[in-house]
Amino acid sequence: MKNPKSQCWIFLLAAGWALTACAGGSSALPRALGNQQAGPPATSPIAHVVLIVQENRSFDNLFATFPGAHGATRGKERVKKNGQWIDQWVTLKSSPLAVSYDLGHCRAAYLTAYDGGAMDGFNQEVASACSNAPPAGTKPYQYVETSQIGPYWNIAKQWVLADELFQTQGSGSFTAHQDLIRGGTCINACSTPGPSTATIVDNPTYWPWGCDAPSSVVTDTVDVSGNEKQNGPYPCSNKFPNYGQYTTLGTLLDGAGVSWKYYTPCFSSTAQPGCNPSSDCSGNLPNCNGSLLDAFDVIYPVRYGKEWGANVSWPETNILSDIAKGRLPAVSWVIPADANSDHPNQPCKCDDGPSWVASVVDAVGQSKYWNSSVVIVLWDDWGGFYDNAAPPFQDKFGGLGFRVPMLVISPYDIAGSGSGGYISHTQYEFGSILAFIQHNWSLGSLGTTDGRATSVANVFNFKQSPRKFTKIPSKYAARHFLTENHSGQLGDPE
Repeated sequence: MKNPKSQCWIFLLAAGWALTACAGGSSALPRALGNQQAGPPATSPIAHVVLIVQENRSFDNLFATFPGAHGATRGKERVKKNGQWIDQWVTLKSSPLAVSYDLGHCRAAYLTAYDGGAMDGFNQEVASACSNAPPAGTKPYQYVETSQIGPYWNIAKQWVLADELFQTQGSGSFTAHQDLIRGGTCINACSTPGPSTATIVDNPTYWPWGCDAPSSVVTDTVDVSGNEKQNGPYPCSNKFPNYGQYTTLGTLLDGAGVSWKYYTPCFSSTAQPGCNPSSDCSGNLPNCNGSLLDAFDVIYPVRYGKEWGANVSWPETNILSDIAKGRLPAVSWVIPADANSDHPNQPCKCDDGPSWVASVVDAVGQSKYWNSSVVIVLWDDWGGFYDNAAPPFQDKFGGLGFRVPMLVISPYDIAGSGSGGYISHTQYEFGSILAFIQHNWSLGSLGTTDGRATSVANVFNFKQSPRKFTKIPSKYAARHFLTENHSGQLGDPE
């Protein structure tokens, strides 16, 4: 069993030399490059956005050798020779998708790897996520064999691959999933920070990560000077300062009468500490659905309201049945089971993630929803793996983080040469997806990073005739995921 307790703060002393890099910048929310107001026109044909969230892979780890993309097959590492710290180049090695280690990828690891923008400290990350482990050495310097991730490359060759998408924050999965429903984890004064502004980073001290956590659980926070402390509020939004400001995209969608669902795995209460013994996966509003990565478990009105078990839907394979039965909501988040997530160090040694993604994309592409849909696939954080692109700026909320891949599949994708795939070199962040959704349904703004981020709308041409969908070849068919056991796995603790 992986250690659920976040210990990333232990490494802040070791990484302290890099803290000043995250406190720089002239404003709290520096603006991204590009057209900030880019959004779909009033005649947008998009009625459905499906966001598929995978786990813990950098851009170079999956697409280092993709033709035309800003990938790299070698990277810098910082080593000590003859008493002096120097940079040296190391060649990225080809690797299978399933590996037997989980690299450090909390905020301290981010600061270490980032090294003030030098991007040479990945070898100094720890070799096990958020633990007191030795340095990772050359383990982060790898890319996955193309044959292992065929569905991802197939999608990229046909549709859109974005090679400049950065995490909202240099941290791990807990905050990344909050960023994908809210655009940030600031718990007060998001747009105009003052001395008391706090932003949640890293993981809560125990699972489940949300309102179902044991009462003793706290969060880590970072202030505008880059100081991290493990004294933040309990991970349930009614415990946050300025609680009324902690709104999500779900709040905006509800206010506009736009349907949404958050599809998440379900596990039995015996498989996850912290769940009420009476909870189960029967669908009768269990006290926790078992997924550590259920971002809406943090949102008090959802967790203890009628949307829990309705808008928050489990297991995650309900997305497939909802498409088949003609009840796909306007906006969907799709969270994978651990075995299907691409997360390293799976006990099952699974490589099911690409097939899982292909199954959901195929379900949309072969349905009546295709001509009105956008499917977006991304990875929530870099997972400790090397990436060559330095984040373009640092704000006062712990970001931008490292680059992760994004695939965009829609009949309105602009085409590259030969009517094939298109590579977008536009700088995006997670707020770029929220900005697109907000523009599409005229929802207004959350007042977080959605206001600065360049919308992903620039990869579409809504005037073109809808492009036809072609099924994505994959190792496993959808029935593989519909029949697998959903009650015996733990969610990702990092």
